[in-house]
Amino acid sequence: MALNDIKPAERNESGIALALDILKQRFGERFSAGEALRRQHSHTTTYIPSQLPDGVVFVENAEEAQAIVEVCAQHKVPIVPFGTGTSLEGHVNAPAGGISIDFSRMNRVIQVNAEDLDCVVEPGITRKQLNDYLRDTGLFFPIDPGADASIGGMAATRASGTNAVRYGTMRENVMAMDVIMPNGRKITTAKRAKKSSAGYDLTRLMVGSEGTLGVITSLTLRLQGIPQAISSGVCPFPTLDAATHAVIMTIQMGLPVARIELVNELQMKAMVDYSKLDLPVSPCLFVEFHGTDAGVKEQAETFGEIAEELGSSGFIWSTREEERARLWQARHDAYWSCLQLRPGAKAVATDVCVPISRLADCISETEADIDEAGLIAPIVGHAGDGNFHVSVLVDDTDPKEIEALENFVERLNIRALSMGGTCTGEHGIGQGKMKFLELELGGALDVMRSIKRALDPDNIMNPGKIVTL
Repeated sequence: MALNDIKPAERNESGIALALDILKQRFGERFSAGEALRRQHSHTTTYIPSQLPDGVVFVENAEEAQAIVEVCAQHKVPIVPFGTGTSLEGHVNAPAGGISIDFSRMNRVIQVNAEDLDCVVEPGITRKQLNDYLRDTGLFFPIDPGADASIGGMAATRASGTNAVRYGTMRENVMAMDVIMPNGRKITTAKRAKKSSAGYDLTRLMVGSEGTLGVITSLTLRLQGIPQAISSGVCPFPTLDAATHAVIMTIQMGLPVARIELVNELQMKAMVDYSKLDLPVSPCLFVEFHGTDAGVKEQAETFGEIAEELGSSGFIWSTREEERARLWQARHDAYWSCLQLRPGAKAVATDVCVPISRLADCISETEADIDEAGLIAPIVGHAGDGNFHVSVLVDDTDPKEIEALENFVERLNIRALSMGGTCTGEHGIGQGKMKFLELELGGALDVMRSIKRALDPDNIMNPGKIVTL
């Protein structure tokens, strides 16, 4: 993540001009080349500067998306799919210009197969819209990255979130997709069967491809039954190390925790102030258990015993829905709460993920690094997966602060890689983490480049992300 690495790419001016004229005639008011809208569609929630597309098209069905890809393929014009714009590593930037395809109007539920615990949806539907639709069926879609992201964007970035420790990530919960390939051809990657040995696993190839291999127009998703009982709670600890070891013991004991979120003392202070929580300002674990009434009670009690052994001052838990909702809303508002720790600063969020056995070491060393560097950088994490996030508060107009930020992020990623971890557990690569992907996978990037060249020889699908050609 270095600003010097974020550069414009070579533009196909004549092809872009032709494509803009064709799409304007075809889509009328659903096409825009206005700067304000183009800027919204290059927006990033980090300090990476915006790189605007040349036009934005709002599509309403798969046929329209296919028509746009065909035009862009013919004229060799870049395509950047856009869901809700909540990605964190410059995924929706357009370094070579081109067309942003906005899928927000493709937000329908196509089919719910309640008996089979799956559904088919369009890519623009958000996770909250989907779960609102499913509520009366007794089913829900469990992946919860915090932001109300689009399902298509979540698949493209291989998102996960607070429920991943029990229900997995988008990788495990996307069964099939319809995808428009770079040449304009539509393919279906799989059927609805729960398992298959039929050929290459194209679904897994597309999940996490960040729009660099194709444009998603529908997804078949695994669903879960809404649990009979849910208990949630907060557990304060005397030290972050004690809280981290409680996570490790919980996972290694096989306790079926649905969510287990780690919050360090600084982040907890911000959350208490922002969300008006009556909780101690100390390192905490936010936990949740799903199951039967008896099951969640037993799980909560077992966790309480683990926490007590590690010096916790008490596990505060509840099965009341309104209390649980307030608790998890405070957790989801962690990003906004941390902004008040330094008014006027920008929060640059970054994440890494390590094997659970190394989580305590990685977080401990990261906290020491933050203190030594003099940064304000609260920590929160999906600790059950070994995944944690650091939000560094910086003045993004000060070159010295940006340099300090970039040096810290580099140390953080190298630390995680040295412990057998990854440079990103769920944010994705985009533009911001390409350097660290090369450090992580080395020669495997050549295989990724070969796949990209084979499927997208003209490099029109979200160019400048994951790998360069």
